[in-house]
Amino acid sequence: MRRIRSTVWPVALIICALVPVLGTVASADETVADRLAEALTMYNELDYDKGIEIAQGLLARPTLSAQDSVAVFEVLSILTYAKGQTFEQESFGYLERISTIGPCLTPMPQDFWPQELRDRWYRLVKEKNALVCDHDPNLKTIAVMEFDNFSTGKYQEELGLLSKGLADFFEHDFAKISDLKVIERDKIPVVLEELKLQQTAAVDQATAVQVGKVLGAKFMVFGSITQMDESLARMVVRVVNVETSEIVASVDKEGKPKYSEMEKQLVQELAAKLDVKLNKETIGLIEEGGTDVKDAAGFYSLGLRYMDEYDYKLAYDNFKKAYELDPTFTEAKRKMEIYRPLAGQAS
Repeated sequence: MRRIRSTVWPVALIICALVPVLGTVASADETVADRLAEALTMYNELDYDKGIEIAQGLLARPTLSAQDSVAVFEVLSILTYAKGQTFEQESFGYLERISTIGPCLTPMPQDFWPQELRDRWYRLVKEKNALVCDHDPNLKTIAVMEFDNFSTGKYQEELGLLSKGLADFFEHDFAKISDLKVIERDKIPVVLEELKLQQTAAVDQATAVQVGKVLGAKFMVFGSITQMDESLARMVVRVVNVETSEIVASVDKEGKPKYSEMEKQLVQELAAKLDVKLNKETIGLIEEGGTDVKDAAGFYSLGLRYMDEYDYKLAYDNFKKAYELDPTFTEAKRKMEIYRPLAGQAS
């Protein structure tokens, strides 16, 4: 199913996400940020053409910096994309303009981009050999592969999608650690495609290393879950050093099937084994969010699948179900708000 266009996008969400870009443009010309904020307000009010007019007016300025231009084209791409499938190619064209200016000039894509734009961007920059930007050498770069599900009986089917959700949880919590640079997990399918590999039920160590080299990751994380009955589950996670192809850390938890609780404990154990020190504030952040409501985790994982398929209506519906089952599930709420407008839901 193709996506259904929206009625409202929460403008505050976009403006907050654009802060890194708008912050740079504001230093050169304070009114650029103001005008882009106004264009995004038009987006929220469904007056896409007015928003496009405002953003395009900025392109006529002779003093527009490269960072300014990137911010303007990003807003134009979002506004144009909102107008519907007929305008997709025009929206993608703005991404092309950004890649020509400099795909690594500012962080791209930002997390509020719908999945179709994200995927388009990755394939675009891959063609330009710019899928990977330079990283701070002081940071440990890490990427997370989708988990395997080695459960038996009914749990093989019931937990079939949780492998995707767990990888998302690990990525989300690793990103809270300032000494780690987490590579976007949705780059991995693009790399597998480039290497002419398929992500099968079991991702072996050699595949993880190949993917890591293309992504510029120092470490690749992959793991598995196994559940045999209602009271016993096991999660195993390994970290591979991409340069040496060796497993440098291996952790596991066994007990009641509280996968979110297991995940958060293993994130902290892995950080210790990678010589990454966590202060109390970071540990507190890691322990926030997630869910041990099995059905909530299941709906969230299903939402991720529909998101990847660009079926934003079903993605939103499942994120919403997850959040309703567990109102502390902050990741579900965030995804729900991002995909609310593309599902045709007013805020």
